[in-house]
Parts: sequence; C-alpha cells; structure tokens
Amino acid sequence: MKLLHHKILGKGEPVIILHGLFGMLDNWKSFARSMASDYQLILVDQRNHGRSFHDPEMNYALMAEDVERLMDSLEIDRATLLGHSMGGKTAMQFAKDFSTRVDQLVVIDIGPQAYPPGHGFIFDALKAVPVNQIGSRSEAEEILAKSISEKSIQLFLLKNLKRGPNGNYSWRMNLTAIENHYEEILSGIEINERIKAPTLFVNGTRSSYIREEDEETIRNKFQEVEFQHLETGHWVHAEQPEKLEQGVKRFLQKHVEK
Repeated sequence: MKLLHHKILGKGEPVIILHGLFGMLDNWKSFARSMASDYQLILVDQRNHGRSFHDPEMNYALMAEDVERLMDSLEIDRATLLGHSMGGKTAMQFAKDFSTRVDQLVVIDIGPQAYPPGHGFIFDALKAVPVNQIGSRSEAEEILAKSISEKSIQLFLLKNLKRGPNGNYSWRMNLTAIENHYEEILSGIEINERIKAPTLFVNGTRSSYIREEDEETIRNKFQEVEFQHLETGHWVHAEQPEKLEQGVKRFLQKHVEK
C-alpha cells in the first residue's frame, strides 16, 4: 500500500496540511510548529512531490484517496484539512468525496475553478538543469537563475534538489508525471452538492487566484464559508505567517465552540 510521506507535530485535534505545486511539507514546518501547541499537525508530501511515492497517474480524485488512506493508517476518523494552491484543491476534492471525514476546511489562495496555464517557464527552467551531471547545488542555482530571476522562486524550487549516496543529484519530485498531468492539476473541482464543512478561504490581495467576482461562485458551492484577505501575493504563509496563523486559529476555535 502506497502511503504519503508525512510528519506529525503537536497534540490535539488533527489538522492535515497539504502543500502546493512543486512544494513539499517542509514549506509548512514553521507554520506547523507555531500551531502545534493547540493542534496535531500532520504535514504531508503529496504524490510525486517531496519524499512521497512517484506514480505516473495524478489527479485530484487520486490525491484525495491518498489522504483518506493516510488517515486510515493513522486511525484518524475526521480531520480539518488545510491546503495551499494545489493542496487547497486536494482538500476541496476530499471534502466532496469523503464529506463525513472532514471537520473544517481552510483553503489558501485558490478557488474551485479551473485556471489557465502559467508554469511553463518553471517546467522549462527545471528541465534545463542537468541534475545528473551537476557537481553542486550552487551550480544548479546558477543554471536556474538564467531562466528565473526571482531569488525566492529559485530557493523554493531548489528545495526539491537532493543528493544521492553516490554524490549525484536528482529532483525529489516526479517532474515528468507532474508535467504530463499539468492540465488536470489546473482543472476545476466539480462541486454539484454544496460542501457542508465550515470553510475558510484565505487569499492574498496581490494575487489573482481568488478575485472578488469569484467569491459569489464560492458561496454557491460552500454552505458555510468565510473569507480572509491578507496583503500578500500567492505565498500567503511565507509573507504573513503570523496573521495567517491568527486567522486560522480564530476560525477553527469558533467552530469548535459551536
């Protein structure tokens, strides 16, 4: 049985954290540590990402099943799911397919709708790095910098670089599978019956992933929904970690009290 790689921090009500495209659970460690005094945080590497298994198939139905299988293995009956970007879509798919196993949802800077492609330059940049030939991480960084000028994006992507026992480098992620299923990753989550789990949508005001006009559509698909707007771009948890934590804790505590 293929199980997602994961790490658990803290004790309390379980909160499963799902990262975004090209990410891994390490991106959420700081946030999880700050929440661990009140909750049990289960940080997950989604399939074809981080240290989780590689599989040629990849879509949100399968990714939701991965989460269900992990919950079964950890003997968790119900949990709150918090997902960023691609992880937010996995969380929404899970709430649709396994509604009885969701306490609450926190969806960060993504909506249920389909999105146009916008990561082509990242695929090209990653494929331009001859990982099995380079001799150092700095060499990979130098090659990436030719295509990607933003230092923060370079460092984010380089977290995926690993060195094997023989000294050779490779990508942790299954870049081929991700690229082959990129269209499915961009696809919308078909929600025909309103999701009943209380849901918090958090968006960065400098990001275009959730626009003002999207909120009405979201309200029609989620029975009990709130919105939190933070002055950030897409990487909300990196830019405003304290405000995100405050908003998430306030939302979770309010619904616990109910």
